[in-house]
Amino acid sequence: MVGVAWGPLPGAGPVVVRAATADDVPALVALLADDPLGAGRERPEEGLAPYLRAFAAVAADPAHLLVVAVDGDDVVGTLQLSVLPGLSRGGASRGQIEAVRVRADRRGAGLGEALLRWAVAEARRSGCALVQLTTDRSRSGAQRFYERLGFTASHVGYKLALDGS
Repeated sequence: MVGVAWGPLPGAGPVVVRAATADDVPALVALLADDPLGAGRERPEEGLAPYLRAFAAVAADPAHLLVVAVDGDDVVGTLQLSVLPGLSRGGASRGQIEAVRVRADRRGAGLGEALLRWAVAEARRSGCALVQLTTDRSRSGAQRFYERLGFTASHVGYKLALDGS
């Protein structure tokens, strides 16, 4: 994405946001698997090859940005921001935020809020007219968190698993 603001994450102490690298994939998978839902759907014990393939596809596409929040050498958070062009809303682009995770021992200290605010600013910088995200219905704490940041539960979302999971 053009004009990405890398560097210290305002409101998050010494934490810096930067583009994820292939070397970060093991830590990213650990973040994805570190909750009840992720533990049931991530399979890091089967190897990192599928995650590395997915990382390469995301990294190769300029419409997608996978970032890490790091404190020194430690990955403490992540999210993916994708810019989706569309015809609705007068041809407006949307920022889609996915896979927001903060390491368990860092939750509740403002890191997630700082990371989300950073992503919203990047979406705005990229010309998006709105930012959207989804969260599982069972994540009531996440829902309260997003609402506190100004997001509204405006739509009903549906998914159809194509791989049987």
